[in-house]
Amino acid sequence: MKNISQSGIVFTAINFLTLLVGFGLNIIVSHQLKNQPGEWGLFQNGLSFVAFLGLPLAIATQAVTHYIARFHFNSDNERLHALLTGCRRFLLRITIVCSIAAVLLVGPVGAYFNIPRASVSMVALACVLAGFWGSFITAFCQGLGWFKRLALIALLSAIIRFAFGATIVHFSPLAEWALLASMVAYLANLVLLFWHKEFPRRTGTVVSPWSAEMIQFLVLSAACAIGSNYLSQYDNLVAQRYFGEVDRDNYGTAAYLAHQIPTLVGPLLVVLFTHRSSRREHRQSELGEQMKLFGIYTAGLLCNAGGLCLLKSIGLGLLGHNNPEAAAMIAPLALSMVFIGLLQAIGTWALASHWIKISLLYGALGLAYWMVLLTFGTTPARLLHVMPIASGSAFLILFITWFFAMRWHRISVENES
Repeated sequence: MKNISQSGIVFTAINFLTLLVGFGLNIIVSHQLKNQPGEWGLFQNGLSFVAFLGLPLAIATQAVTHYIARFHFNSDNERLHALLTGCRRFLLRITIVCSIAAVLLVGPVGAYFNIPRASVSMVALACVLAGFWGSFITAFCQGLGWFKRLALIALLSAIIRFAFGATIVHFSPLAEWALLASMVAYLANLVLLFWHKEFPRRTGTVVSPWSAEMIQFLVLSAACAIGSNYLSQYDNLVAQRYFGEVDRDNYGTAAYLAHQIPTLVGPLLVVLFTHRSSRREHRQSELGEQMKLFGIYTAGLLCNAGGLCLLKSIGLGLLGHNNPEAAAMIAPLALSMVFIGLLQAIGTWALASHWIKISLLYGALGLAYWMVLLTFGTTPARLLHVMPIASGSAFLILFITWFFAMRWHRISVENES
């Protein structure tokens, strides 16, 4: 944590290998499902459906990560373990509540987004139920600053997902079997047992995570999780609702490639969030390291977008959908994902800094963006026309607000000194 730029770069490098394994699985699945129009698009959109059902758990995980980091980097190991126990119980209860809600909503929500088979919705629900331990392990490792270990767990998870998915889809080429591989991949979290001796020292007490500050931060986490998910994942659900089978396949391919633009550099934001969450006050040297990481992230976004536009034929060809319709979707999607990646960076900064108004604004902009897509994106042409405009407008609003907040923050620090 002393050199967060180095931690972020190492984490990103291992994450790149993880994404390569995932890309390999998608190549196999896309070719296995190619003879059944709509199945490939349904698989991609099903992943977004899983994220949609699991949004409350993602919110809780973000809040738990913040408090684990706060206790850990204040060297309060005794209370840290007690807090871990309390947070595990908190996440378990959230999972139970979310599961009940998901069981009630999976049918009508699946019908609204035109999920064609109940089996797809059931597999999505199973993935949400299995996500509890994945969420706890993520919060645990991220909060303790175990970024390399978290990256290795993610890589092992991708390998398990690849092995299971490629095998099962070969024998039964259906979207739900490919989707089921995401649930089996959670077995990778068992590797954490190898480091059990390094867990925080056990205590006989349990610290409840509930406090006035925790409730406030949970609200902010909800806003930021809503903003991030609605911006970066749920465009697939718009395609699932409105597009035909062929258009869903083409959009699913182009969107999968474009979504990797922020995903490839996403670990940098994980490190940034943990570092800013670990302390209430930040020295100038720490702020400099954080801004350096911010700059590396922005450069990575632009490089990824440029690389995709140059190599789109190769990517689309490997996925078996190198046609003019899919190729034409890359440029507007890439531009949109650059704006969305920048929005996520500002939202992460605001959340870790406890900037309430900006965090709430970020969540509102994410929801508004998705509502615009859902209202106007009824065809591929309309969706791809509105995405860059909506994401660019949201970024401009949030960036101006964040810029003036940064100026105000620096002035207040100078006054205090």
